[in-house]
Amino acid sequence: MSVDPKPQAAASACKTDASSSCGRTHWQSRSDAQWRAILTPEQYRIAREAGTESPFTGKYWNTKTPGTYRCACCGQDLFASETKFNSGTGWPSFYAPIAVEAVTEHVDDAHGMVRTEVRCARCAAHLGHVFHDGPAPTHRRYCMNSASLELVAGGEKRS
Repeated sequence: MSVDPKPQAAASACKTDASSSCGRTHWQSRSDAQWRAILTPEQYRIAREAGTESPFTGKYWNTKTPGTYRCACCGQDLFASETKFNSGTGWPSFYAPIAVEAVTEHVDDAHGMVRTEVRCARCAAHLGHVFHDGPAPTHRRYCMNSASLELVAGGEKRS
């Protein structure tokens, strides 16, 4: 599936440092109509409605390209490729976020189970879930949806 370039264009139009007016308040105050205008339907369903892509279908589940994974909604740096590992689940998995403050975690009791949801700390986009069965050093598996991520090859960091 090709990704609409509009999310990056929207994200790059704002200064993304914490002190700018395009910080957390800016991103979290966007309306559904604004999100629908900048995201593909699949990105909107997953990132804004807490959907999940089918395993082994997302563009990053098997990617080994070095770089930085950013939020597809706001462009915040989320994960470094150095922390990505093959979990065998069919979703891109990481053992740690790029910075503790890059993501937030929330109890998710939907679908008859209790899990820990992971969201972008800047725009509150649903990214996926975290489990306590990952590799050392954290023993955590951040199981993310490709549709919520954008990979910037080469590791260029923005935020």
